[in-house]
Amino acid sequence: MDRTPLNHWPASARARIRGVLTDIDDTLTTEGAITPEALDALQRLREAGLPVFAITGRPAGWSEAFALDWPVGAIVAENGAVALWRGAGGQLCRAYLQDADTRAAHFQRLQAVAQRVLSELPQTRLAEDSPGRETDIAIDHSEFAHLSEDEIAQVVRIMKAEGLNATVSSIHINGWIGDHDKLAGARWIVREHLGRALDDELDQWVYVGDSTNDARMFGHFPNSVGVANVARFWDALSHHPRYVTQGERGAGFNEVATAVLETRGA
Repeated sequence: MDRTPLNHWPASARARIRGVLTDIDDTLTTEGAITPEALDALQRLREAGLPVFAITGRPAGWSEAFALDWPVGAIVAENGAVALWRGAGGQLCRAYLQDADTRAAHFQRLQAVAQRVLSELPQTRLAEDSPGRETDIAIDHSEFAHLSEDEIAQVVRIMKAEGLNATVSSIHINGWIGDHDKLAGARWIVREHLGRALDDELDQWVYVGDSTNDARMFGHFPNSVGVANVARFWDALSHHPRYVTQGERGAGFNEVATAVLETRGA
């Protein structure tokens, strides 16, 4: 499939956008930090009245500060399992898809699977943000450690053999128990925060991402955009983004925001 440049996105489609869903790592951020361009883009979207929800495989603990500081409606962490947002009084609020007993039982099972991965593949290591994880496990493949494509595939096979869902982001291999994913998390947060059914208004949202764990979102939304560094994962994507930005990471996200806002005279 050819990569269609973002400037081919029709103005009529952009003018219908009422909200933005976005990945975080290597979409808003570069080497773990949000870029000034991306932060400015988030602020401009907020000022225009367009809600932004970030959907990430990162842990709840890692996401707390950003949920408070970034101009986003909420962050849905751990691939759809935990939502965090800034309350009206400035306090951190959170909600879970699974109840406490379920999370506790799953946590023990997940730790056992993580130990199997580390035992069978001694070259692997847990993601450094693992202490902040409540509902999943993560193996580092590109953040502070490096695994080959074959090693990544081996980790995925072990997780799936243990009954886990497994997905690969630009930096981590995530495993979890449950039928949630980024799409389920997006549906949940739009329903809970806006009182709307996401699937009734798919053409009014744009999804922005960069890697294989964004593939389902790319396939589900008629307005989906990959930032330029999605090229790294292009051949591995089960669904491709409809459009691709010229810039990478935060610069690419800024392009998307600008493309949407210019239809509103912003």
